[in-house]
Amino acid sequence: QVQVIESGGGLVQAGGSLRLSCTTSRRTSSNNGMGWFRQAPGKEREFVAALSWRGQTTYYADSVKGRFTISRDSAKNTVYLQMDSLNAEDTAVYYCAVNRYSSASTSSRDYHYWGQGTQVTVSS
Repeated sequence: QVQVIESGGGLVQAGGSLRLSCTTSRRTSSNNGMGWFRQAPGKEREFVAALSWRGQTTYYADSVKGRFTISRDSAKNTVYLQMDSLNAEDTAVYYCAVNRYSSASTSSRDYHYWGQGTQVTVSS
């Protein structure tokens, strides 16, 4: 069955760190690229980070490059988003998504399975 479950969100002070996790069923993401998107209050959903199935290609939004790191543990069917040096502009609901293909993509239209989102709130 399709399964995309996010965890790790919460409240953190500016300058702090969080690690988000996205666990999927084996059939959901066995050969798929993965991505993270976010949506802040009053804004449209935006791309954050993506990686290819084998993890050899990664993309980051300019706003998070150098602060966020996407990675995966294939044996655990889990993708991570390590978020460091958080600031108030990072406050959003973060969504994990499964790409239709094995490549990394910055476009939401390439993703066919989505988690329900996890709230990240950064206090200044």
